[in-house]
Amino acid sequence: MQHQKLFIIGLFLIATFTNCEKSCDEVENCQELEHDGLVRNYWLHVPDSLAKNPALVFVLHGYTGTPQNLMKHSKFNNLANKYGFVVCYPKGIKDKYRNLHWDADLEISETDDVGFLTNLAKALQEKYELNSHRTFVCGMSNGGYMSYTLACRASETFRAVASVTGTMSELTWKECGNSSPIPVLQIHGIADDVVPIDGTMTTDDGWGNAPELDSVMRFWANKNQCLTMDSTAITSKTNAYFYKNCVDNHQVWYYKIEDYGHSWPVMADANFEASEVIWEFFSQF
Repeated sequence: MQHQKLFIIGLFLIATFTNCEKSCDEVENCQELEHDGLVRNYWLHVPDSLAKNPALVFVLHGYTGTPQNLMKHSKFNNLANKYGFVVCYPKGIKDKYRNLHWDADLEISETDDVGFLTNLAKALQEKYELNSHRTFVCGMSNGGYMSYTLACRASETFRAVASVTGTMSELTWKECGNSSPIPVLQIHGIADDVVPIDGTMTTDDGWGNAPELDSVMRFWANKNQCLTMDSTAITSKTNAYFYKNCVDNHQVWYYKIEDYGHSWPVMADANFEASEVIWEFFSQF
């Protein structure tokens, strides 16, 4: 399959991509939730001191990636300690190609990831007394795809979403028209050849057929009824576009990075930290 070659060649510089399934008894700091007849795993970081009305942030790994590697690379635990929110790193399960994935309206499995992630959010909100109106989700690549699917199908659970190097799958794009407004952040490298910014992602298995990301972001700006758009240079190679004056004080942010590929931006290679931008965005809502 063409899409498998794309993912295997360029795939997610932040992961070591082991697909070996282990029970939580064999993995440090792993927790379990049963959903739809499956035992699903996740990693949770709860700071020693939580803020008032603490938020919950989900961080979703990419295709064939792992929660542990994205936890390490994104450094979201440091932000959680600093700002007093809980961060959760769920684990996808294997698709028909035996790769860990999120079923973002794709044709590679029939996994109910929308149900799993929404039920996990509710369970964590109750257990740790988290603010149910401050639950957010972000993800890398396939995790970004899943964030958009949740934006379209579960905005009653997730207050805002962010995608890093992801986009919308064909079915999510086609069926999102009647969904509710929700704040959206996209961060993407212009040189990304795994999920190209121009919308030329392979159409195999439902990955492609959404338009270029400029159009995707205009879709979300229109859905949120944003009236103004400001742009600024964040670094010498990163331009940010801020759609504001939207319905219910929502915003839509779009970061485009020149000469940057399929990776989670960090200071060492992008001159800014994607995780800090994501939390800055989420913390407004």
